[in-house]
Amino acid sequence: MRRIASIVSVLLAFATHCEAEGISPAPRSINELKPIMTRHLGATADWVEVTADAVWVGSTGPNAVNRIDPRNNKVIARVRLPGEPCARLAAGFGSLWIPLCGASPSLARVSLTTNRVQAVYPVGPAAAEGGITTSGDSVWMVTDKSGLLARIDPQTGNIRQQVHIPAGSYNPLFYDAKIWVSRADGTQVTVVDADDGGILATTTTGPGPRFLAAGDGAVWTLNQGDGTLTRLDARTWAANRSIELNTPGHGGDIAVDRGLIWTTVSKMPLSVTDAKSARVLGQWQGPGGDSLGLGHGSIWLTDYHGGTITRFDTQAILASLPP
Repeated sequence: MRRIASIVSVLLAFATHCEAEGISPAPRSINELKPIMTRHLGATADWVEVTADAVWVGSTGPNAVNRIDPRNNKVIARVRLPGEPCARLAAGFGSLWIPLCGASPSLARVSLTTNRVQAVYPVGPAAAEGGITTSGDSVWMVTDKSGLLARIDPQTGNIRQQVHIPAGSYNPLFYDAKIWVSRADGTQVTVVDADDGGILATTTTGPGPRFLAAGDGAVWTLNQGDGTLTRLDARTWAANRSIELNTPGHGGDIAVDRGLIWTTVSKMPLSVTDAKSARVLGQWQGPGGDSLGLGHGSIWLTDYHGGTITRFDTQAILASLPP
């Protein structure tokens, strides 16, 4: 832990130097990073959720969610699903929550201890590349393209409240007692009170914000329209920073940890950005890039079309950046 903190301190100093000099590191090949492991999971692999003792990854061919033990990198369970896992996963209430697409969209609940399907509820995501999140007492998912954010009872699967948000909003995130919902069909994030479901604010972002992550007092959106990041202050709800990644396009993912923002998108499977200085510290281009997770000292990165999940040592990636 001390060594990682030391490396991060060096990177922050490097970011300050780059900011002063106007330097942005040139993209490198993803093949320069040496993986700890790569596992083939199916015809496609997508959506990563990291828990205290596991890494869960969705796949198709077959439709399933795969449980990886981070201690030995083995797939210890493959849970078959009655539909395609088509949106971000979420853990909460002793379960993994998996939005499913198909003729009848639905929501699967899988036990984090028995690795079995506990229930499949007849409420599904509004679209693929949507999301789901859990708060202290509810599961939240957008269920209609017209803009319906459903507050779901985690015990029964019943919808206990519906919040009307802008049409084309698909991805909710619980952070700081609020639900932040990005509008991929527009340029905004809606902030919802997680206690009573009231709308608190609507904030403008870059074009096509879809995936979002939170940490260190801020929410960050990955904007598909122009390949930028937008920072929203968790206290004021205002957008107060934009960072050029030059990675526009569909798909992708984002995670935040220890002041660093990690993103992935097709053909640029990994980028790392310093949140404080707003500088891109490193980018790796090449095949793959679709979803990622942080945990157990690692970056977990899927290759959608390759059907694989690859594990990289976070410390090794940071150490490979220029001094």
